[in-house]
Amino acid sequence: MTANSAQAIPLEAVGAVLRDELAHGDALIGTISPILRHLLANDEHSVFGDDIIARVRGMMNHVARQLLDQLAIAAGEEDQRDHDPARVAGLVERLVAHTGFLSHVHALALEWQLAERLQARLALDPVLSPLLQALVASSEPAVAASGMALLSSLARHAQAQRRMQLPLRELPGDLLHAAVLALRGIATADEAGQAAVVQAERAIREDYDEGRSRLGLISRLLTGMGGGATVALSVTHAGTAMFLSALALASGQDRDMAILATNEGQLARFALALRAAGLKQQAVEEQFFSLHPDVALPPGFEQIGADQAAALLSRSAIYPGS
Repeated sequence: MTANSAQAIPLEAVGAVLRDELAHGDALIGTISPILRHLLANDEHSVFGDDIIARVRGMMNHVARQLLDQLAIAAGEEDQRDHDPARVAGLVERLVAHTGFLSHVHALALEWQLAERLQARLALDPVLSPLLQALVASSEPAVAASGMALLSSLARHAQAQRRMQLPLRELPGDLLHAAVLALRGIATADEAGQAAVVQAERAIREDYDEGRSRLGLISRLLTGMGGGATVALSVTHAGTAMFLSALALASGQDRDMAILATNEGQLARFALALRAAGLKQQAVEEQFFSLHPDVALPPGFEQIGADQAAALLSRSAIYPGS
């Protein structure tokens, strides 16, 4: 993306510029998982921010310890929560090796970093946004109840992120399954060990309801709003979490990719996602300014239509694991 300029350029040239920037962004995306694995293993944080690496490591460790807690309970060792560090590390290693799991945890760390940045710069509350406040105050009991459920979920998420934690019940269904498979992989081969894993897995799945997770509640609210969900495409109105879900839904992207698109190295992807979501030029500029006040859209971007933006995105990278 470039500094402000009033010079108009042909549509073909604008498309070429955006394709080049997407290609550069694709190349960066391809390095994310290998770099994260290296940094998590070696404590070298020069390429990625210390806070992101620490948060990813904290969430991975928390997932591993929850899995081992369930295994201890299933084995009749409820008080055995001081797990062998080598066993925790072995389980974390299996989780990190799963590209989709690593990508999702990285995206959650980026999302919280964005929420904190917008809170500091725009006083945007990471829990109670104007849109959520309106939903909670709705005269329709079902809408108000859904809003309250999401408010509670967002508050728990904020607390978990401040502690660098990730509850198992907040994982997408496919990643919860991946976590259970990782637990199976470190189980002892004896009959008692295998029986404990089966029992632990059953307990984990019985406690899980994806529809009650933060992302599940947001998705249900947005879907229930129908065409009115376009109001969630304003980050200052909807708040970070709902905005990212709405952007992913409206632009046809995976949510983790939508989060990544807000990063400074993916500005073309973010602009195209906003356009693919159906936003007009002024609305695109407003969202761009909210997240990247020092960067302007390229001259001629207003010529890019929603269909062309969606086509450019469809030919671009898919976030690893999505």
